Amino acid sequence: MTSKRRLVPLLIIISLSCFILGLVVASMLNFTPSSVAVDSQQKEGRTDLPEVQIISPNTFVNIAKRLNPTVVYISSTQVIKGFQNFHPPLKDPFRDFFGDDFFDKFFGIPKEGLKQKSLGSGFIIDEKGYILTNNHVVRDAEDIFVTLSDNNEYKAKIIGKDEDMDVALLKIEAKENLPIAKLGDSDALQIGEWVVAIGNPFGLEHTVTAGIVSAKWRTIGQGPYNSFIQTDASINPGNSGGPLFNIKGEVVGINTAIISEGQGIGFAIPINMVSDVLEDLKNEGKIRRGWLGLMIQKVTPDLAKSFGLKENKGALVAEVVEGSPADKAGIKSGDVITKFKGKEIREYTDLSRYAGLTRPDTKVEIELIRDGKIMELNVKIGEFEDGEKSRLAKEEESALGMRLQNITPELAKHFNLGQSKGVLVTDVKPDSPADKAGVQRGDIIIEVNRKKVENIKEFDKAIKTSGKETVLLLINREERPLYIAIGR
Repeated sequence: MTSKRRLVPLLIIISLSCFILGLVVASMLNFTPSSVAVDSQQKEGRTDLPEVQIISPNTFVNIAKRLNPTVVYISSTQVIKGFQNFHPPLKDPFRDFFGDDFFDKFFGIPKEGLKQKSLGSGFIIDEKGYILTNNHVVRDAEDIFVTLSDNNEYKAKIIGKDEDMDVALLKIEAKENLPIAKLGDSDALQIGEWVVAIGNPFGLEHTVTAGIVSAKWRTIGQGPYNSFIQTDASINPGNSGGPLFNIKGEVVGINTAIISEGQGIGFAIPINMVSDVLEDLKNEGKIRRGWLGLMIQKVTPDLAKSFGLKENKGALVAEVVEGSPADKAGIKSGDVITKFKGKEIREYTDLSRYAGLTRPDTKVEIELIRDGKIMELNVKIGEFEDGEKSRLAKEEESALGMRLQNITPELAKHFNLGQSKGVLVTDVKPDSPADKAGVQRGDIIIEVNRKKVENIKEFDKAIKTSGKETVLLLINREERPLYIAIGR
């Protein structure tokens, strides 16, 4: 009887052990790394982690099969003119003896010009035959031909183009509806995301390469509206104008530029920049650019400290054009613009790009900091005319290797300059004439060749009207006058 009493608890213990062991085995059978990752994220409160892209062995195969027909091969014929008198520097007796025709034949370019072929890529965005590419692929072209993936060739015409953004919209009269490439959202791209480039490098048609997004918002000195996607997907001459796809098969960029000295470094125009201006290209043949009417500069750490800013971000307003949209909205010199239409201004060049890509007559909200206080103003965007473009570009140009800025009362107050007019040197290019002469950043130019100058316009006029090989400047450096002679 005693042995039976002892046996019952033992059986209960064994049964419980088996039950617990079964639960452990079952949980192990249902174990997945993702479930553990999700649980750990939930425990840690992590809800901001991006989704992981799942790449199967056939992902790139499917993209190539599906999207190759949307990519086209573009060839154009360009005529080079204007160099008919390219001769070696020989004295007149030799020229009189041989004659100009001799040198035209061996050294010059025929008067009718030389024909040069240009190759590139493009992609179909409309089944009726509209094609996007780079402007430099078809610049100054007399004839443009587009070859589809089925080897059918069509003559194309330019519907619209923009040199600053380097985009062009072409049109072919196709016999049937064409496959189209869907435009995606380049703002949603993440660094490290897979991308695929399809194009015609070196004339090798429909070459497919893959890589990742290496960086976003790259500025590489390719015009006032450049903000590129950097990728390590292999891009070479001939890829220009071709599409950069995401894994969903959507166009997120137009492959545009490479760094010849490096490998695995290519740049693409974000497709969102192009999407915003497609209607202008199609209907008007050009882009109608928005205009604020501001002269802006970078917020350096020193400037941020001087203006009481927590970060060296935003665009510092150096000058407001009288009667401009910015002037009418109440923007003033010394304001630091931090947001445009809800978009953060990371680099000061962002403001020019955002404004330029905004349709004229659009009302936008601008956030700025004035005297340490955050303000919001509504601005009705104007239209960027050619006259204003040349005027602003002229004022931003460097002269003799200097970057110049008009002094305003606000800047004078913040920097304790002691004068409210003049020309401030904001930067000096290394090895330039100004650099070699000893001009420094922060110098204030008072005179040019013994003539007083109070702004950049007067400075430029004094430089142009001077026939001297040496420019004599009187500058104010740390409240001390100093003459500097700059050789041209």
